[in-house]
Parts: sequence; structure tokens; C-alpha cells
Amino acid sequence: MNKNTLTAFVLMALVVFGFMAWENYQRPKQEEEMRILDSIAQVENAKELAKQKEKIAKEEAEAKDSLNPLFEVRTGKESATVIENELLKVTLTNKGGQLKKVELKDSEYKSQNGGNVILFDENDQSMNIMLDGKSANIATADLFFTAQDVKADGVTMHLPVSNGSLDISYTLKPNSYVLDMTVKANGLAGFFPSKTNSMQIDWTENMKQQEKGYDFETRYSTITYRDTDGDTHELNTNGGDDEEDEFEESTKWIAYKTQFFSQVLVADKPMKISNMSSVALEKGTKEDLMAGKAYLKTYKTSFAASFDAKGEEATKFHMYLGPNDFQTLAKNEEFIAKDADLDLQSLVYLGWPVVKWINRFVFLYAFDFLTGLGLPMGIVLVILTIIVKVIVFPLMKKSYLSSANMRVLRPKMDEINAKYSKPEDAMLKQQEVMKLYSEYGVSPMGGCLPMVIQMPIWIALFNFIPNYIAMRGESFLWADDLSTYDDLISWGVNIWGIGDHLSIFCVLWCLSTVVSSYISQKQQSYSMTPEQQQQMGMMKWMMYLMPLIFFFSFNSYSAGLNWYYFISGLTSVLIMWFLRKTTDDAKLLAKLEKRHAERKQNAAGKKKTSSMMERLQAMQQKQMDILRQQQESRQNNQ
Repeated sequence: MNKNTLTAFVLMALVVFGFMAWENYQRPKQEEEMRILDSIAQVENAKELAKQKEKIAKEEAEAKDSLNPLFEVRTGKESATVIENELLKVTLTNKGGQLKKVELKDSEYKSQNGGNVILFDENDQSMNIMLDGKSANIATADLFFTAQDVKADGVTMHLPVSNGSLDISYTLKPNSYVLDMTVKANGLAGFFPSKTNSMQIDWTENMKQQEKGYDFETRYSTITYRDTDGDTHELNTNGGDDEEDEFEESTKWIAYKTQFFSQVLVADKPMKISNMSSVALEKGTKEDLMAGKAYLKTYKTSFAASFDAKGEEATKFHMYLGPNDFQTLAKNEEFIAKDADLDLQSLVYLGWPVVKWINRFVFLYAFDFLTGLGLPMGIVLVILTIIVKVIVFPLMKKSYLSSANMRVLRPKMDEINAKYSKPEDAMLKQQEVMKLYSEYGVSPMGGCLPMVIQMPIWIALFNFIPNYIAMRGESFLWADDLSTYDDLISWGVNIWGIGDHLSIFCVLWCLSTVVSSYISQKQQSYSMTPEQQQQMGMMKWMMYLMPLIFFFSFNSYSAGLNWYYFISGLTSVLIMWFLRKTTDDAKLLAKLEKRHAERKQNAAGKKKTSSMMERLQAMQQKQMDILRQQQESRQNNQ
């Protein structure tokens, strides 16, 4: 074998062995790649199999669903129908056969951007009527109706079901805020079980913010309902707190209420509420408010209403969609049902039972009369303040004279204070002071009567003014709307406790309260001993701190309310100043001395007091004798 042949064999051997080594090295990678490819193929096969199964299931479901009597109305294209009268423009949608938008056409009521007030629009409101059938259940919110019998003021939403239909008809009453609504089954006696006599309704709405003051409007926004016993209830009166109740309550009507507007659902036959909830929504921006996209709360009510499955009788509802105006509510109640004791006027909150009647039969008519004269609302409040002050003036004068009597008797009181200067003589001093008052015919409590008399009026107007819709949008001085706070001074940034504005009317009222408190404290001091004045020191400071507390509370309150309180406080200060200037202390003291002399002279001829009074006087005299004996005993021991 020559050299070339040997070299060839060696090279061939290297190639063979090298190839074998390379194959041994690549084989695990190839096997791994094969496993990956197999896995991918398996996944793709599984996906394809799943798609085939899904397709088969869908075809089977569609084939089965095509037998459902509601199959044809589950899909469709949404469209709107508009009906209107002189006061309302209502837009209805064929999806759910329900209301989609309600707009108030009355120029008296304007939104914050100057347009018409819109109670709700788009997806703000939903009324889902639910009925259980034998082979299928109806939930109207998901179904597409057909608008039929379309007129300017009415329409029927027609839903074909099996061989019959479910029809919801809407008709606006002329020149009113009332929309009649009827629900009727036609040819569906076999669709429903024989025991079907009611339908379930879920009514949900996001309540739009209509006023500038979110917090203030939220405080007066709530779900209200009237039970079959004739009592009106509110779900929530705690401002923005969330609340939910589960109960069984038979009701005549349910109202979704904000400060000045309501949507009320009235049924000819009682509705039975099963659940009711109110959830506060986040405060929107001013831009949201101007665009009509700011909200207060979400209301939801689930209730059952009567339903005739045979279609012999329609279920009748009436909806009031309008302002919370006392006279307007009373007028529109006549359109719904006469002598039905609906009392829709209770939607205008007038306060607790005691002050409610003051507002309903005094201030309501007074305000309506004065505003009917065409006077600016700020002037109306001034006139009302003067009327109230004229009525209570005799009591204020009596109160002032009571304080003046004690003022002129001050020297005699100082003599008593000097005589009984020791702390242990406090009881004797008090007894002598009361004896002095009795002899001169004055009463230290006489100054409290006007405050007690005026308190119900104060509280009544506190509830009336923020809920009197005629105040809404009325401007006066620098305030552009007396129903909410005046924000001539604002800074756009929320500060805790104050907000983003400073109410000038609120500041003026607080200042007038400080002055009035100072005068009252000064008058009261004349009837107090030094010890009593010292004990009342904390109360005096509290009287001065109250206006500051009021400021933080009332800075976001109605400008009209703050204006009234300011005028009322200012008038009280002026009356006190007038009485002080027209009172002659010398003549007053002479009159008291004459009365004192006459009482002493006629003491024997006075009518006999009752046995009860005699016993009280005897007990008082006995107590005084015991105190004197104790005092003499202490002096002798010293």
C-alpha cells in the first residue's frame, strides 16, 4: 500500500467518524425540536377541535333559540320616538320600550348652562319590567319594541311575543307634567302560568346634579314613598350617606327626588316594594355640571305591581316629571286622581310637624303673595322679616322692659350683694333677690319669651327657604341664585371646612349675630348677681363662638337664608337701639317705686292665695329662717 492510498483511507476514516460524532451531538436537539413541533401540532389540533365544538354548540343553541318566542326581539337597531306637550318633551327608546330623556320646556326652570332642565338622558334611567313565562322569561330592558300609534303626545311600544304581544303605552296629559303609562298583555293567556298576577319592576336612575351646591342639593335628595295608610316616608335624609333597605311595603307612589325636581311613579293599584337603595356618587367638576354630566346619587327600587296575564285589564301608572313646587304638585295631582289622598305636596320638605304647619299655612301663602306682586326675592325676604318683627315687637318690648326694670333696680341688688358677700350666704342672697323682684313686680325670665316665640319661626324658615323653588335662579345684589350659596369671592381650590368660596351673606349674618349676642348678654347681666355672671362666663364665650360655628356650616347654605337671617339680626339690633333710646330710666324707676308702694298698701286686701301657693310660700319662708339661724350660729361661734 503506497503513501497516497494510506492518506486516502485516513481521510475517509476521519470523515466517517466526524460525521458520526456530529450526528450524536445534534440528535438530542433534533429530538427536542420534534417534541416541540408535535406539541404545537397538538395545540393547534385542540384549538381547531374546540372551534368545531363551539360552532356546533352555537348552531345547536341558535336552532334551539329560534324556537324561543322572544328570539326575534332580542336583537335590533335602537331608535327614538319623541312626544311632547306644552311643558314636557319626552324621548322614548325602542330598546326596552322605556323613557330615555325627559326635558322641561317651561322657561321658568333653567339648567346651570342656561338651557332647559333635563331630568335624565342617555343611559341615566332604566325601568326593567320582568315577567316569568312558561317557556321563556320577559325582561323588557333587553328587548326591542316597535313604536306604533305614534302621535304628538303619545305612543305605544309594541313587543310581539308568541302569538300575542306586550304593549306599553305612553300619553302626556295636556298642559301638565303628568305622563300616563299602561302595560297590557294581548293574546298571552297561554304564555304565562295561570297563577301569574304580578310583574316585577327594577327602576334605576342616576340622579343629575341640577344646582350649583353639590353638598346642599345632596342633603335634600332622597327616595320618597307614600304607603297605603297615607304616611309619607323617606329612605335617606343623611346627606350623601349610602342606604339600602329590604322590606315589604305596600305603596301608592315612589318618588326619585332631588332638591327641586322629582320623578314620581304613581300606580292605580298598590305596589309592593321589596328593595330600595341610594348610593352617593362622586362630586363632579364645574365643567361636568355645565355639560349636564354631574350626578348626585344612584337610586334603585325593586317592586311588584299588579298584572293581568289574560289581558282583560291594563296595569295603569302615572308619572309626574317636574318641579317640586307646592302649587304645581297640587294641580298635577288632580290630573292623576281626584280625592285619592296622594299628597304629592309632601315632596316639598317643610320641616318637622310643628313647623311644617307654620310653613304650609303661613309662609307659603305669604311668599306666594309677595312674589306675585313682582317684587325681587331679596326684597320679599326683607318685607317678610319686617312683618315677623312687627308681630313679635310687643313681646320684644316686654322683654326689653323686663331687662330695663332689672337695670334700674341694680342699686338695690348691689345692696343685697354687699349684705350677703360671703360664699356661704349665696342661698340667702338669691332669696333676697327673688324677694326684691317679687315686691317690685319684675321677672328675670321675661326676656326669654320672645326668643322662645321666635324659635319656631327661625326653624320654619330654615326648612322653607332652601326648598322654596321660586327662590331658584333669583338674583339679588351680588348673588346670582338665592337658592344656593353666593360665591362672589371664590378661589377654585377646596379648603377643608370652607370649600372653594366665601359667602358674603353668611359673613354679614355672622357679624350681626355677634352684635346681637353682645347686646343680649349685656341686657341679661343686669339681672344676675356677680356669682351668676362669673358662672355664665363660659356661656358668654359660647355665644360669641356660635357665629363662627355657624359660618362653617352656613357658608354653603342658601344665600336667601343667610340674607334673611342677616336682616332679621340687624332688625333686632335696631329695635334694641330704638327701645334703649326711648326708655327713661328715671320714669321707669318711679313707676316701679309706685307699684312697690301700692303692693305694700294693698297687701292686706289681696286675694287669698291657693292652699298650694300658701304651702310653697311657707316652705320658702321656712327655708329662709333655717338659713338665717345657720348664719347666726356661725357668727356666734366666731
